[in-house]
Amino acid sequence: MNHVQKLEQGHEVSLSPKEQIIVMRNSINSLPDLAYLNLDRARAILYQLTPAQLVEAALKRDEGVLAETGALAIDTGEFTGRSPRDRFIVDDAITRDTVWWGDVNIRFDNDKFDALFQKVTAYLGEREIFVRDSSACANEKYHIDIRVITETAYQNLFVHHLFRRPEVVNPALQPEWTVIAAPGFKADPAIDGTRQHNFSILNFSKKIVLIGGTGYTGEIKKGIFSVLNFILPLEKKVLSMHCSANTGVKGDTAIFFGLSGTGKTTLSADPERGLIGDDEHGWSDYTIFNFEGGCYAKCADLTPEKEPQIFSAIKFCALLENINFNKGTRNVNFSNIDKTENTRVAYPMDYVNNAIMPSLGSSPKNIFFLTADAFGVLPPISKLTNAQAMYYFISGYTAKVAGTETGISEPKTTFSACFGEAFLPLNPVTYAKLLGNKLKEHDVNVWLINTGWTGGPYGVGKRMKLKYTRAMITAALNGELENVNYLEHPVFNLQMPVNCPNVPDNILNPRNTWADRDSYDEKANNLAIAFVKNFERHTGFSNLEIINAGPNVIISA
Repeated sequence: MNHVQKLEQGHEVSLSPKEQIIVMRNSINSLPDLAYLNLDRARAILYQLTPAQLVEAALKRDEGVLAETGALAIDTGEFTGRSPRDRFIVDDAITRDTVWWGDVNIRFDNDKFDALFQKVTAYLGEREIFVRDSSACANEKYHIDIRVITETAYQNLFVHHLFRRPEVVNPALQPEWTVIAAPGFKADPAIDGTRQHNFSILNFSKKIVLIGGTGYTGEIKKGIFSVLNFILPLEKKVLSMHCSANTGVKGDTAIFFGLSGTGKTTLSADPERGLIGDDEHGWSDYTIFNFEGGCYAKCADLTPEKEPQIFSAIKFCALLENINFNKGTRNVNFSNIDKTENTRVAYPMDYVNNAIMPSLGSSPKNIFFLTADAFGVLPPISKLTNAQAMYYFISGYTAKVAGTETGISEPKTTFSACFGEAFLPLNPVTYAKLLGNKLKEHDVNVWLINTGWTGGPYGVGKRMKLKYTRAMITAALNGELENVNYLEHPVFNLQMPVNCPNVPDNILNPRNTWADRDSYDEKANNLAIAFVKNFERHTGFSNLEIINAGPNVIISA
C-alpha cells in the first residue's frame, strides 16, 4: 500500500529522508531564484508540490489530520477569520492619490514596510518554505502571474486550490506579484508600525503582499483580490466584483452579489446551470471571468441536502479549516461551531461536477443583489432601474440577526459597499460607475432579492421559503417576469411584480404579509432612514441620478 492509498484510507504516514528529498524536488530540475526576496538561502525550498505531497508534508509536520473522507483538516490558530483592522496599504506614489484611505484602507509607511519585509524574510530564511507559482484571472488578456511563499504546507495546498494552476511553470521567470505568508512571525507593533502582532500589507510599488502572525488562509486569497480590485478598474477598465456567477444551457450568464448569510453560494449552485465561480469575478467588455481556480466555501451546518456540491467536494486533498469531529471519530460534525462560525473548506473547481472550464461566460443577462432583510420590509423580488442598481450596489445592504455574531441580540442593519467593502482599495463609486456603464451597454436586468423575513421582522415573521426564492430567480432567468404587471413600493420606489410563476401572489408585496400594516410602514421608514444615513458618506462622489434613486423618508413632526 503506497502513501496515497494509506492517506485515502485515513492512515497517517511518515516520510523517510529519501522521500523527503523526493517531496522537496518534486521531479522539477530547477528551483526558482528567490534572491529578489532574500530567500535564496532558505533551509529548504519545496517548489510546486502536488496536492498529495502537500498533504503528506502537512501530516509529517503535525499541521493537521485526515478526516474520514480524506480531506486534510487543520486549525488556523489564533485567527479563524480575516482581521480587517490589521490590513494595510503602503502609502507611496502609486497609491497616495488613488486609494480610498480610511478605516478600510489604512496607510502604512514605506520605510516601515522595508524593515518589516527584511525581518520576515530573515525569519523564513531559517526554515523550510513552500513555493508555488500560480496565476489569477481566467481571461488570459487580464491574468497575472503570482508566486506564493508559505511557511506551512497547508497554506500552499490552499493556494493550489484557490489560485489558477498553470499547465507549465517556468521557475526562472520572476512573477508579476509575490505573496509571502509567515504565520509564525509576530510583529512588534511599537517597532514595526503594525496595530498588533498580525498584519497583511499590500505594496503596489514592489508588488508584494506581506502576511504575518496569522494562519488564516483567507488573508492570502483576499490579498490578491484587493490587488485586482485596484489594478483592473484603474488600468484595464474591468469591473472587479465580489460575486458568484453561473451560466445556462443557452449561454446566458447570471451573477449574484450578496453578503454572508444571504444565499449567494446556495442560489448560484443550480444543477441546471454551469458554475463559473463562487466568489470573485471580472467583467470586461463582453466577458465574465473567474479570478480564481477553486472555491472557499463556508461549511457550518453543511448537509448533502442543502449544499450537495460543497458536501461532495470534501474529499481527498480538500482542505478543511477549524472544524470539529464527532467524539472519537474522524467524521466531521458540521453543526459544531465551537471554534468558529467561519468553518471553511477549500477545493479546486474541478471538484465541482458542473463547473465551467475554463471559467468564462458572456456578459450577464441578469444580475441579482441578495439581501437577508431581517426587518421584513423589502420585497422578495423587485426590478431595479440602472440608477437604483448603482445606489443599491454602493449600499450593499443586508441585516444580521441574533446569533450570527457575538453581541447581536436583535436585527442590525449592515452596509458593505459593493457587497465587499473590506476589499476595495478605490472609492466604491468608482466601481458603481463602471457597473452603470456596463448595464447601459449590455441592457442587463437587475433584481433585488430579499431572502430574509416576510410577515414581520425577525422574531415575528418567518424566513422566506427557499423554494419561493428559487422560483422567483428561475422566473427572472427564463424571462417570465418581462410581461407581468408591476406595483411600485411607496417608500423604496422598487418595482414589485404582482404575480410570479410558482409563487403565491400575496407574498410579493411585503406590506400585505403583515398583520399590522401601520407597523410595517414604520419599519419601512426606519429602514429607509438607515439607507439614507449610510449613503451620506457617498453623496459627495455620486451624481444626482444615483442619489435620487434612494428611498423616500417621512420625517415625523
